[in-house]
Amino acid sequence: MSTPALHFEQLSKAYGKSMVLNGLNLDVHPGEFFGLVGVNGAGKTTLIKCLMDFSESDKGRIEIFGISNREHRARAQLAFVPEHFSPPYYLTGRDFFRYMFRLRGQTYQPVLIETMLQRLDLDLAVLTKPVRAYSKGMTQKIGLAASFLSERALYVLDEPMSGLDPKARALLKSQLRSMKTQGRTLFFSSHALSDVEEICDRMAILHQGSLRFVGTPSECCQQYAAASLEQAFMNCIA
Repeated sequence: MSTPALHFEQLSKAYGKSMVLNGLNLDVHPGEFFGLVGVNGAGKTTLIKCLMDFSESDKGRIEIFGISNREHRARAQLAFVPEHFSPPYYLTGRDFFRYMFRLRGQTYQPVLIETMLQRLDLDLAVLTKPVRAYSKGMTQKIGLAASFLSERALYVLDEPMSGLDPKARALLKSQLRSMKTQGRTLFFSSHALSDVEEICDRMAILHQGSLRFVGTPSECCQQYAAASLEQAFMNCIA
């Protein structure tokens, strides 16, 4: 077996007396598209914060391609977009991309940027506008575009469809499918079970701090005797 892209072992996290993650064990394989689902407050964002080392877990360990997530070199292999992405409001789109390319030690490539924006249905005029003038959807697309242009092995996206209209959602799925053919790994959280069913190889249902199910969407339907993933999810958390 190859080294997991992500390895969570006995991960626990509490805020005061509230246990948010309780002894969680999970592996995500290289090249796999993996969806994390759960109700509001289930612990999805906390898990991602622990993965990114924004929040320290109380117990357990996390590895990224076999390297502790506490080491800077481990996180260098991934790109991350939070649910509420907010770039510096005073930068123009072009300035933001220049900044991101410089941070990653990449040569600024306007043609690649313009191509990616077109793939996500974002008007090139955003490059000359300040970020403070963007809508929620425009801001989300800028963050996604910057992450995809990083060409990392692993993408961690927290609610990536948030704020996107139906056309943009379809285009994002098309971009993700293209990345899958390149062997990229995706770990994302979502409330949209239809997106998980369409995109993911496997999924996990996180409820009250514990993993209630890990497997393929079809296995979830079979295990919980449901005709739809939505009903399987409801049966799982009941």
